[in-house]
Amino acid sequence: MYIATVPNRNSPPAILLREAYREEGKVKNRTLANLTHWKPERIEALRRALKGEFDGLSGAPQSGEIFGVLFALKQLADDIGITRALGKSAEARLSLFLVLARIAHGGSRLSAVRWAKHHAVEALLGLSAFDEDDLYAALEWLAQEQRRIESHLYETYLKGCGQPPALVLYDVTSSYLEGEHNELAAYGYNRDGKRGKKQIVVGLLTAADGEPLSCRVFEGNTADPSTLATQITLLKEQFKVQEVVVVGDRGMVKAKGKAALGEEGFKYITALTNAQVRTLLKESVLQPELFDTDITEVEYEGKRLIVRRNESVRTRERHRREDKLARLREKIHQRNAFVNERPRANAHAGLAQLQGWVTRHKLSPFVRLALEARTLTYHLDEAALAQSALLDGCYTLETDVAVTQMDTQTVDARYRDLQKVERNFRTLKTGFLEVRPIFLRNGPRTQGHVLVAMLALKLTRLFEEKLHRAFGTTADDPKALTFDDALLALSRITYLYYEANGQRLVRLPRLDQLQTSIFKALGLTFPRSSAKAA
Repeated sequence: MYIATVPNRNSPPAILLREAYREEGKVKNRTLANLTHWKPERIEALRRALKGEFDGLSGAPQSGEIFGVLFALKQLADDIGITRALGKSAEARLSLFLVLARIAHGGSRLSAVRWAKHHAVEALLGLSAFDEDDLYAALEWLAQEQRRIESHLYETYLKGCGQPPALVLYDVTSSYLEGEHNELAAYGYNRDGKRGKKQIVVGLLTAADGEPLSCRVFEGNTADPSTLATQITLLKEQFKVQEVVVVGDRGMVKAKGKAALGEEGFKYITALTNAQVRTLLKESVLQPELFDTDITEVEYEGKRLIVRRNESVRTRERHRREDKLARLREKIHQRNAFVNERPRANAHAGLAQLQGWVTRHKLSPFVRLALEARTLTYHLDEAALAQSALLDGCYTLETDVAVTQMDTQTVDARYRDLQKVERNFRTLKTGFLEVRPIFLRNGPRTQGHVLVAMLALKLTRLFEEKLHRAFGTTADDPKALTFDDALLALSRITYLYYEANGQRLVRLPRLDQLQTSIFKALGLTFPRSSAKAA
């Protein structure tokens, strides 16, 4: 008999107990039981017993702490310098635990304490008993040490790439809070769609390849451009950068930010807002037909304007607008039918309701509703519609980078690199790390919490990159392995305790085929299995 791990494309792998037998001279296999819902340590114990690893040992092995997940993540943290940057103090080791638990567990500090009891935390991180208060203290320590930690990681990054970054990406997001008493909480532009929730603003600075360099937390009502000054100071004073191009999203790099960047000798690439582009069209600085070319450039007031239209976005916007108009016509039809069937129905109430719907869905510039007798009608202003759709898929970049330093196509490509920061934010907020919502009151603890998430993001990026390189990147790829499936496979690696000659021993299991391939993909060496006294 043997245990087989059968991959499922969109589900966790199936764990089956099988046996081989001969029939008509051929070797065949049959499934005896489905072990998928067994605990990982129980499966591993049975696997080893079937392999005869416990021959000569008294009694069946007992599973111990989960070893594999923390071991792999700890080794990756060592490789990219996170462990060294944090240091060797008790607070540093607790902080490293928070980073690793953010990836492998998530959840609150209290749940992380419970989670730690089932993992080899003491053996791998040198941490004995601790509670949630110790973890809160570690968050405060992280906030105090953030500048030193980021500077150390930046130096490690420089050793890897050989030179300071010539270009950095910067963007901000918000994260909502549970509770009303966080020191940084305020109502502001909410990107999470959580009405009535206070929030914080998070700024993330990355290298051109999306590698996180620094994060900062601001009060929830801080305007995006106001955060730029902090990043300028950080680049100049903390990272000692003398020349760099800062890439920021539309509305991020405004007049004061441009002036501040210029004073420090920095350059910028940003996008103009829709209103700014329409102003340039009115002043004939730009012409609508410029957007119909592949990509073009115009010089204006000593700045370079790069003009382009994304046809896929243009098509998507047209379809979205057509869908909204179709929904509006259906709503008008349903409302008129309702009023016709009910003589006492208030026709004006329906008009007010649909006018609100038109405004919310941004159709009001070209749609007019009216009430004729008791019938709702709507008029579509084709000229206004054409004007509204004029800039669909269009964007205009502005930069003060010399053409000898970056040509038109390169400026456009570097601006689109901001998608890497947006991808980082998705991982932080809705992916594996789930940094939101935040259940904290203390300002430094909130800063420490976000720093933990950024350090975990660095590890996650590295882990996923290595997985994708080895197993493929899409669900259609038969070799593909998701991040969650890899963590699940590693969680099956546990200490195994057994009795031999009156002594309690502990041994690491042999890796199965999937676990072996994961360690190979990560470039890690699993410890040799050896027995020792427990």
